[in-house]
Amino acid sequence: MDNILISGAASGIGAATARLFHARGWRVGLLDLDGSALTSLADELGGAWHAELDVVDALAVKSVLADFCGLHGGRLRLLFNAAGVLRTGAFEGIELEQHARLVQINVLGVLNLCHGAFPYLQATPGAQVINMGSASALYGVPRLASYSASKFAVRGLTEALELEWREHGIRVGDLMPPFVNTPMVSSQAERPPVMRRLGVRLQPEQIAETAWKQAHGDAVHRTVGLQFGLLYLLGQITPGWINRLLMGWLSRP
Repeated sequence: MDNILISGAASGIGAATARLFHARGWRVGLLDLDGSALTSLADELGGAWHAELDVVDALAVKSVLADFCGLHGGRLRLLFNAAGVLRTGAFEGIELEQHARLVQINVLGVLNLCHGAFPYLQATPGAQVINMGSASALYGVPRLASYSASKFAVRGLTEALELEWREHGIRVGDLMPPFVNTPMVSSQAERPPVMRRLGVRLQPEQIAETAWKQAHGDAVHRTVGLQFGLLYLLGQITPGWINRLLMGWLSRP
């Protein structure tokens, strides 16, 4: 039976993905910093394996990976790096510590889990990593500066490991949705102009279905939604200055 380990599993995209994969017969492992919400979801899923985790803590990451994969013969079919945080607003108006914490969770957390999971992925036929990317990795987004930067880093890591880990039989890809109606987005005090113009149209369940497709495919970047899919294709064929003009237009006050 296939297994999946999900970070950021207690709510939003992570929880929706856990529910979907569990319903379709996978053994699910849940990781999150919110212990109470994690326990509630684990109970909902029939006592699914779960562990409270700060993904920034590399030693703790290695420990939970050993615990979960140890229950599955040292194998891991799919690692889904869904943990992430968002902070919107003027760059200079956000405390530096908040920028740093965002980058730690969104980037260092992915590095920690990928690095720690490698031996278990390597030991598993058909193993795969799915990273939670974002439409904001297409061009830097004003008033989401550090979040956008973190997703560029995730995109770069995904592209590099997709090539590097081929020799080990490990597929690596990311999901690139625009704004999703999750607690992370709805809790923001400010909605930047680009968010207001593009709208928050996607639901976590749609991203979970996309993760399911990715688990059975080999795309490097899998966009979500027709709107951003067209913008992504445009971004691949147009000069950088056109992308800059488009983002400036979307981000106007």
